[in-house]
Amino acid sequence: METSSQYDLSVIIINYNTADFIVRCLKSVASQFGVNSEIIVVDNFSKDGSLNFLKKNPWVKLIANNRNLGFSRANNQALKICKGRYVYYLNPDTEVKPDSFRKMIKFMDSHPDVGLAGTRLVYPDGSLQPSVENRYPGQRYTKNELKGLKGDIAWVLGASMIVRHELIRDLEGFDEDFFLYGEDLDLCLRIRKAGWLIGHIPEAEVIHWEGQSERGNLPVEVWEKKIKAEFGFYRKHYSSRAVRVIERSNLFQAFWRILTLNLMLPFLENKEEALAKLEKYKLVTKIWRQQKNSN
Repeated sequence: METSSQYDLSVIIINYNTADFIVRCLKSVASQFGVNSEIIVVDNFSKDGSLNFLKKNPWVKLIANNRNLGFSRANNQALKICKGRYVYYLNPDTEVKPDSFRKMIKFMDSHPDVGLAGTRLVYPDGSLQPSVENRYPGQRYTKNELKGLKGDIAWVLGASMIVRHELIRDLEGFDEDFFLYGEDLDLCLRIRKAGWLIGHIPEAEVIHWEGQSERGNLPVEVWEKKIKAEFGFYRKHYSSRAVRVIERSNLFQAFWRILTLNLMLPFLENKEEALAKLEKYKLVTKIWRQQKNSN
């Protein structure tokens, strides 16, 4: 079954309480010339008034959810109605630099062996944001389990990435077991396992404010989501032997850091940063124990 392509590009943006960013993002998307595109925004039950703004823009294809379905599931909702040759996943806390869409399409058209590619990401001050990785978390403990994958790029940050429509459709989109975090890792690895390369398009630049949909959550809540997502990635893609080794390594590191931080704490003038790290490592031990007991 071939994908019906009415556009060059289907842009998917998941909005969740980012009213002060989605305006800038959509303006930058609308200013892209030379590419026939459609814009699909899924609102995950925002409470900050951003939905009212989205409703006032008829050129945006809007899906308004009555609860927060998470990043992966919301993206898959939009994927079902996409009609572009390529699908572009874009975070709302971004600004796409001029001519980036055209550069992305040109790259993908000229690299038929690339299934998915990320763009250059920069912070608001213009400094480079790390967004390309050559290894997966915990991969050094897997021995040859991931042997034979194509290319040197393991994964790219999901804030700005373009993928072939037929490929992402065949893979049935994101794995919805990943509610938030880890879904970009998982998708890139599944694409490589299917025989494709992961690419990078430095000519296409996107400003990324990072983490804006999580502003209302405590750091410990964000850490918990990230740690659980990472564990889900290990359990899905690595052998039980590798997961056990990763578990021991993480627990040893966490216990060692807890010990040293507790010893250093009385002598520190500014204890706030140390206490935050202490809370994080205690959370690591708690989650790993929970996950182990649930198996």
